[in-house]
Amino acid sequence: MLKAIGRILLTGFITLLPVVLTVYLMYWLAVSSEQLMGKMLHLVVPETFYFPGIGMLAGLLVMFIVGLMMKAYLVRRVFALGEKMLYRLPLIKSVYRAFRDLFDFMSPKQEDEGMGQVVAVTIYNIQVIGFITQQNKKRLPEAFRDGDYVLVYLPMSYMMGGHSIFVKRDSVRPIDMSMDEAMRYVLTAGITGKSDR
Repeated sequence: MLKAIGRILLTGFITLLPVVLTVYLMYWLAVSSEQLMGKMLHLVVPETFYFPGIGMLAGLLVMFIVGLMMKAYLVRRVFALGEKMLYRLPLIKSVYRAFRDLFDFMSPKQEDEGMGQVVAVTIYNIQVIGFITQQNKKRLPEAFRDGDYVLVYLPMSYMMGGHSIFVKRDSVRPIDMSMDEAMRYVLTAGITGKSDR
């Protein structure tokens, strides 16, 4: 009897936890943007025009405008110069570069360019799901530029880390999965299945 109750409670916990965490993250982002942008808006917007949520809307508008501006060549060049300055600052460069690389890897543009492509890697007759993170020979370490190597990231289940490995191009084969499907599949050890469809 207690075992059945425990199983039901565990099922409820596993069902609710992803929903609660997702809702909390969205709530935290909304509240944070409301607080940050709201303080700035209080300086320029009269109190009669201010309403709860205007800071969040302003945050979304700022992100949209920045996204539009980044399509202009001149803005991209100025942003790149600013990044070069950040890369020269001792502590900031390590943290910023790590975040920048992560978000660049997850961006849709990278998938279009073949970066982050989901592949199956053959290692001793075992197939492992991975993501191509670098295939430009000039950006590989010198020892791997002669052969036909690609850099592949192999995530581990339950977000316990992963490995970046250099493999011959003929040891990988593309898989018909999007990045988020493959990541979800690997991180949950295949429990979720390939897709929700």
